[in-house]
Amino acid sequence: MAKFNLFSEESNKSPLARFWRKFKNNHPALVGLWIFLAFALLAATAPLLAPYGVNQQHSDALLIPPSWREMGDVRFILGTDDLGRDVLSRLMNGATYTFGLSVVAALLTTIIGVLVGTFAGISRGLRSSFLNHLLDITLSIPSLLLAIIIIAILGPGLMNTVWAIILALLPQFIHSIRNLIVDELNKDYITAFRLDGASNWHIISRGIFPNIYEHIVVIFTMALSTAILDISALGFLKLGAQPPTTEWGAILAENLGLIYLAPWTVALPGVLLFLAVLSTNLVGDGLRQVLKARKAD
Repeated sequence: MAKFNLFSEESNKSPLARFWRKFKNNHPALVGLWIFLAFALLAATAPLLAPYGVNQQHSDALLIPPSWREMGDVRFILGTDDLGRDVLSRLMNGATYTFGLSVVAALLTTIIGVLVGTFAGISRGLRSSFLNHLLDITLSIPSLLLAIIIIAILGPGLMNTVWAIILALLPQFIHSIRNLIVDELNKDYITAFRLDGASNWHIISRGIFPNIYEHIVVIFTMALSTAILDISALGFLKLGAQPPTTEWGAILAENLGLIYLAPWTVALPGVLLFLAVLSTNLVGDGLRQVLKARKAD
């Protein structure tokens, strides 16, 4: 005897399960997600997995090419640099700085941006006007240029770079959150909340945020992509991480003079940067497509 089913679907899936089902059907986004998770795992475990020390020198193995090349050595899978340091170990540790610190910067930007953006969204009168004009001024400056200006004030260094990137990304994040809050406040269900006697806290926590948290995730991926590029760019310009720190941009700057003699020392960190930014953008684009389809439904 057939089992009675009240629902037309096989099962009444949760919104998160439906979200994941649509996301995994986007194959480029799914590949980007796996690459993204691999970078995250590498950033967390690189010091434990690296075969050699970051600055360990091998005087008998200077500028050894990758192991698949004719003059390569199986001890050094990705070769060595001009000081005999293992390229693989340095790149693995560089993930902790470039990718790991970018995630930290994007998370802090998200937390601060959500708080300030929510305050800007619910503000009215002089406070709202002041915040809007301040955001308009800062948004006219590219994030990298703004980060360079902040670095010029704080001084070069890796931690100063993180704070500079947070401050440079905040205006765009606050502006996006504010627009989302304002759009939601103008909807009918918020009016129903107010007529029911709900406070601003209940409106924000139980009405607005459940409807915009996916958008916040998308904005986070965009901020993370920008943070990866900015940290690397500042390291390449020698304004961020300083040698012998293994940040990928700093490695590029340090080995730039070897581009013809040992091109792998420049190409490999460039490839990792490309993959990190590409995977982040693929995930963000996949999330945007799922949100667009969900809104159309």
